[in-house]
Amino acid sequence: MKRRIVMSMLAGAALLASTLLGTGPARAADVPAEFGTDWHDPVTAAPPVERPSGKSCEVTLARAQFRDFTPYRGTYTPPDGCGDRWSKVVLRLDGKVKGRQYDRLGYLHVGGVEIFRTSTPQPSPDGIEWSVEKDVTRYGDTFQKSRDVEMLIGNVVDDTYTGVLDVTVTLTFYPGRPDAASPDRVLTLDGGTTLTTPRNSERIVAEVYATGSGGGCEEYWYLTVPDPAPYSCKAGQGPYREVQIRVDGRLAGIATPFPTVWTGGWSNPFLWYVIPGPRAFDIKPITYDLTPFAGLLNDGRPHRVEVSVVGVPEGQTGWSAPVNVLVWQDERRARVTGALTVHKAGHLANSSVYTPGSEHRVDTEGAHRLTVAGYVDTSHGRVTTTVSRSLAHTSEHRWTDGETSDGLTATWTDDESVTVDGLSTRTHRTYTMDGTTTLGAGDRLRTVLTLGDRATTAVLRDGRRTAWSRLDDTYTGDATYTAGVPRDQRHAVGTTSERYRLHGSHGCYDRTLTTTQGVLTTDHRRC
Repeated sequence: MKRRIVMSMLAGAALLASTLLGTGPARAADVPAEFGTDWHDPVTAAPPVERPSGKSCEVTLARAQFRDFTPYRGTYTPPDGCGDRWSKVVLRLDGKVKGRQYDRLGYLHVGGVEIFRTSTPQPSPDGIEWSVEKDVTRYGDTFQKSRDVEMLIGNVVDDTYTGVLDVTVTLTFYPGRPDAASPDRVLTLDGGTTLTTPRNSERIVAEVYATGSGGGCEEYWYLTVPDPAPYSCKAGQGPYREVQIRVDGRLAGIATPFPTVWTGGWSNPFLWYVIPGPRAFDIKPITYDLTPFAGLLNDGRPHRVEVSVVGVPEGQTGWSAPVNVLVWQDERRARVTGALTVHKAGHLANSSVYTPGSEHRVDTEGAHRLTVAGYVDTSHGRVTTTVSRSLAHTSEHRWTDGETSDGLTATWTDDESVTVDGLSTRTHRTYTMDGTTTLGAGDRLRTVLTLGDRATTAVLRDGRRTAWSRLDDTYTGDATYTAGVPRDQRHAVGTTSERYRLHGSHGCYDRTLTTTQGVLTTDHRRC
């Protein structure tokens, strides 16, 4: 499809119409022949955050109406009556918007720590409401005392785009002792690049909220092509992206960014009005175990920590990558020493081959490996940590002249193994995207798309599995409308579905949602 269609539809096609608002699945007789002027509130198949029973305390973190790019600023005060240690802390965003508006990206900082990153649904003329929950227990250190709060969902409101984003964010605290998964300290980088850790740090993990966005081609980085190819979004060597973190200039971690599709994506917001793509409302950070570098970082001096994205053309913006650093300390020692003992970085393979023809084609393959190991001498003995990560990407991008047909089949894998003195956690992540957008007779634009977010994790002690989990979050959609005409002439139709399955040693969750013309027609739970 032509770039002008892609850009205008991705950013703002809440200009379009939709269907019925409801709270549960509708009967077949209640499904209209095409989208109307309202539709079901956004909903995802992902499980809600599990909450402990018993006493809780709620704090309002932010309450704002976003009309422009002015951040909300306030002050967080710890809860009164729930102590100063919590077994769980749950963030909840409640939002509403009506009229016309683009999809927007937002963040929330407490004391400079990014605790939440999100994007927004596109509204109906009559208005929608949505909510997002997130477990933020790991930021308990940040919540210990009063902090500045900053939140922004950048927005534009004018005579055309009328939707004001009205949001409230709360934290609910459940008193109790946090488990060992919660760090002792949560740090940010001074000046954006400098880290000074406590000298008794025995485990260090960085998390990076990496997002390609901003309205340019990096919003569609997975569709970019190398320079010789005649396509509207070019990016040097093509679509391979890799988020790297370095400590004092040395490669310390590699990861595959998740190919998030925002709620105007693939030129067709009718795909996303009710069911967003995986992770669109709760953008998960990439995590890097930097414990092998703890011996270097614990010298009491500031160290340079930098994040970069492989594949972005030099000088081009479009990626945001804020960093939090989570630290576990040895409470019985004032100083923990150690050393980095292994650093093996493989060759970064990145090849995109353009094949011309009546249907243009770019085939991309990319791969990279990194292994680091180190030890720390703690009060409970020497602890050795080995981190290995292996990335791979393959994609086939096909399009016609004028981009009236544009398709992609892509797979990303991100395999990670963290071994700490015989206890190994192995995670195999797979992300998939398979879709085509066509602009056909009568300017009917159709998008057919499947997205997959999958991961298997196994915990092994001396080679024997002690715990496991398997996630499969699959979205499918097929929507058609008439492009370039007023809202009431677009005659849009579409079906979407999401099945979220999470099985493992801790239980089972399985939920399926389906919609037709914006009406929720199925909400089925199997576990």
